Amino acid sequence: MSTKPQRKFQEPKQQLDLSKASTMNCEACGNYLFIQSTIIKKISAIMSPNGQEGLMPIDVYSCGNCGQVPREMLKGTGIEPIEK
Repeated sequence: MSTKPQRKFQEPKQQLDLSKASTMNCEACGNYLFIQSTIIKKISAIMSPNGQEGLMPIDVYSCGNCGQVPREMLKGTGIEPIEK
């Protein structure tokens, strides 16, 4: 009898066909290449869980051509997209 914990059986992962997935395009210029960007929100001591001011990074993607951040990525951040 073994004292090692038993490994759980894992189901084989389903293959993902990216040719059937939709491609996100920039709403402003139609480009489909994006650059990883970060929005930094300043958190006041009153809102902070530890009672100290802090910075909260939010990772988003911006268009590699015009810099526009898709509206979908700004939801819940309190930031409105800049119309160019």
